[in-house]
Parts: sequence; C-alpha cells; structure tokens
Amino acid sequence: MSTKNDTFLRALRGQVTDYTPVWLMRQAGRYLPEYNATRARAGSFMALCKTPELACEVTLQPLARFPLDAAILFSDILTIPDAMNLGLSFQQGEGPRFERTIRHEDDVKALFAPDPTQELRYVLDAVRTIRQALDGRVPLIGFAGSPWTLACYMVEGRGGTDFHTIKTMMYQRPDLLHRVLEINARAVTNYLNAQIEAGAQAVMIFDTWGGILADGPYQRFSLAYMRRILSELTPYRKERNEKGETVLESVPTILFTKGGAPWLEALAASGADAIGIDWTMNLATARKRVGPTCVLQGNLDPMALLTSPEQVREQVVRTLDSYGAANTGRGHVFNLGHGISQFTPPEHVSVLVETVHEHSRKLRRSPFA
Repeated sequence: MSTKNDTFLRALRGQVTDYTPVWLMRQAGRYLPEYNATRARAGSFMALCKTPELACEVTLQPLARFPLDAAILFSDILTIPDAMNLGLSFQQGEGPRFERTIRHEDDVKALFAPDPTQELRYVLDAVRTIRQALDGRVPLIGFAGSPWTLACYMVEGRGGTDFHTIKTMMYQRPDLLHRVLEINARAVTNYLNAQIEAGAQAVMIFDTWGGILADGPYQRFSLAYMRRILSELTPYRKERNEKGETVLESVPTILFTKGGAPWLEALAASGADAIGIDWTMNLATARKRVGPTCVLQGNLDPMALLTSPEQVREQVVRTLDSYGAANTGRGHVFNLGHGISQFTPPEHVSVLVETVHEHSRKLRRSPFA
C-alpha cells in the first residue's frame, strides 16, 4: 500500500521535504493514560509485547493524539535474548532481569541466534498487524538493540549496573566476548531483515550502552558489529504505489549510540542513512562534522518536556534553529535525544509536534535558506 505521509522516509533518503518530520523514541509508553490502561489489560509488559493485537493498539495510540510522521513498532530490545532462553522478566521498579547470564565458555557454547520466524514470530505478526491498521497513514519503523547493548544485559543479567562484569570480560577474555557479539550480530541481522519482510519501512539500531566504552573498545566491540549488520540488511522491500503497481522502495536505516558524540564521524561513515544523536551535542556542530554523508536525527533533551508549554516551544525552536534550514545537505528528522519520560504531560508533546511542523516550515521559507 502507498504511504500517504512519506515525509519521514523522504527525509531519511536525503530528499527535500516541506517540513521537518518528527517522531519520538518511546512515543508509545507510560506517559499516555491509554497505554497504561492497555498495559493493565495485558497483565504484564511481556504479555503486551507478545500479543500482536495489543502491540498494535499501543503503537497506534500516540498517532491518535499527535500528528506524528512515523509509527514505531511497540516491542523491546530484549526480545532477542529472551528468545535465546535466558529467562527474561521485568521486576516492578527494577527493570529487566535474566535468570541465566552469559559469562563462561559453556554459556557461550549454548548460545544461539534464534529463528525470527519461529521464536520471534509474535513480533513479525505485530509488524503485519500494524501495517494493515496504519493503512499507509505513516511509515512504520522496526528496530533492534545493538549486539553490544544486548550483550551488556546478557552478561550483567540486568540493567542499571556499573558494567564491571562485561568490561572485565572485555579486557580479560575478549575472544569470549567477540563470540557473544558475533552471535548477537547474526541474530539482529536476521531479526531486522524479518521485520523488513513483514512490513517495516525503516529500521533503527539502538546502541544504548555504546557510550560507556572507551575510544578503541567502542570501535572494536560495538561499531564494528553494527557496521556488519548494516551491510547485510535487505536494502529494498516491495510496496504498492498509488496506481496499485508493485515497486521496490529503499528501506532507510538509523543508527543511534547514546553518548556517541566522540565517534560521530565514524558513525556517519557506518553505512546508515541517519545517525541519531543525544542532547549533549549542538546540532550545528554535528551537522558540520558529518557534512553531507548522512541525515541527523535528534536531539531535544527529554527533560525539556517536563517544563511548560512555553519552554517546550522555546527549546524546540532552539533545536531547529541550531540545525538550520534543511533545504540543502542530507536533512534532519526531529526527535528526542533519548526516550520520552513517563512523567511527560501529553499536552506538552502536542506543543512539540505542532512547533516542529510550524517552525520548520518557516525555516524553509526563509530567504536565507
């Protein structure tokens, strides 16, 4: 089916757009009362993820409130290690935990890349259900965690740690860690390709914990595996255009390393179509550093949404002005520098989306663009 609002896809492809498209990391989530109601009906977070109809419901909820330019599959980055039989659970107030960790030779020998059409079929069913429900309204983004980020949870056994276990493995047994990362990279590649086949029109790799690495280890243990994945992703998928004809459309890729500013040039050369950046870097500086090599996505501080409508509007304008007019170069997709806070008032998101659309149109009309 043809996409009615393809502004997001055109921006990722480096094409000129009428305005800056916007979507938000974690745009379907706990800040929305309707999400919390659906989550309560599901009984648990993983039950919500594993029920395609409910995953579709929460994916569409923010689109019913805000004129966003893309939907993102509702799921979790830890679906892959869960499918590896590591015993994932979410404890109230504590985040994810695994019954079994990957720390020794025997643990790694037992590790396998799950077949996404089997162990992760519920995710692919959700993608297909969401695409049908969207009916071409906006594009759908699929995603996965990076091999390094997944390994952090698999080795540590939980989130919110100081990462001493995986860093010790990295220094003392780099060969063992590389074997884990190789399996993870194969799993992520297969998973994202399966999402593309099921209907995802763009895909994103979340490297949440890449920024904890030093220079050198980051390139070897995180970026190298993401580059491998990007080189093996399906570049096109079949879609129907407005005339009902089957055409091949490119599937843009987004790469996001939280805390990745030191390696921005390397990220821009990774093969991804767009690089997500967090709120710690000025967009003008980032644009100058990457040049015309890729699109930038970001980068409002999520905490700005906890202030007031006036402050939200001011910070959005400042972010857009920092990037500047998007009439030349590779372009810009507006987003937060990380996931939206559960304490965000939904009406502040309305202000954000409206301001992005309104002010970016003004920038494009500027005689100095």
